[in-house]
Amino acid sequence: MSNPNVKNTRLNWNEKSKVVHLEIDQDKARKLGIASQSLAMSLQAQLSGSTISEFREEDKTVSMVFRFDADDRNDSSRLKDLNIHIGNGKYVPLDQIAKISFGTEEGLIYRYNLKPMINVQAEINHGLSGDDVAEQIYNNLADLRASLPLGYSIDYDGSKESSIKASNFISEPVPMMIIAIMILLMAQLQNIPKMVLTLLTAPLGIIGVTIGLLLTGKPMGFVVQLGILALAGIIMRNTVILMDQIDQQLEAGESLWDAIINATVIRFRPILLTAAAAILGMLPLVSSVFWGPMAVAIAAGLLGATVLTLLVLPVMYATWYKVQQGASEQDDSKTTNSSSV
Repeated sequence: MSNPNVKNTRLNWNEKSKVVHLEIDQDKARKLGIASQSLAMSLQAQLSGSTISEFREEDKTVSMVFRFDADDRNDSSRLKDLNIHIGNGKYVPLDQIAKISFGTEEGLIYRYNLKPMINVQAEINHGLSGDDVAEQIYNNLADLRASLPLGYSIDYDGSKESSIKASNFISEPVPMMIIAIMILLMAQLQNIPKMVLTLLTAPLGIIGVTIGLLLTGKPMGFVVQLGILALAGIIMRNTVILMDQIDQQLEAGESLWDAIINATVIRFRPILLTAAAAILGMLPLVSSVFWGPMAVAIAAGLLGATVLTLLVLPVMYATWYKVQQGASEQDDSKTTNSSSV
């Protein structure tokens, strides 16, 4: 199946090698007193050669090999006339005790996980990602993969396979990581609703990551997934800082409505400046072939998440606690205390 995004397609399946098959007539061989081992040694000596002695020259040892002349060894038509010794100075031609046939077989078989494999490689056109093209070809072969007999399969190889393995390796500890984050948030916030709100802001960075990757044309791979995990931690840190500022405003005697607004205004500049510093730190890596996608993911995701955190989190906070403008301080205090642990 052709694909317009690749060129110079090649595979490691070479041409078959020519071979000679000998089918020994064991009944005739036994009657003539020829054992299979002696027959093999005789053919080895005549065709490939057999060491009969050694010649020593100073500190070197040179083997003396007995074998037929090259013309006799390389002429396949003379194989049937090779003399096989049967004892007492008597010989019989090879075709009297064996059937000679010619054929072909694989000269070299590549294996993967102990299974024979054929590796297909190609050059991709400029401006495309190898992982994206490999996934596109793999999806186009869905019908062929479904019709393969038992024991045959078409799988990823190369960088795409490594990326899949790395992604699986990262995803394994994610559940334990989420549990650890929840424990740390509970120790920091000591409030279940606030912990839930913090976790809900973590996915906000995916919006910016998606837009950034689409605009720059960077591929979604292993390093991008690393960037998303790091980005989630940065977003939750900003959320905790903003919630802590709301608590400080409440302790100062403000109503919950005013505390949410004032805390957002107070923390707007510090959060924005720290996000800008992190984004500027990622810019030198954007041009990197390997780290470029991660830099774009962190920079674009952090930019979008910072803006959304300052806008969405106050709305989520006010919605969760059902805050209304003009509510009394006593009502706000009752609302927050009833939801705390």
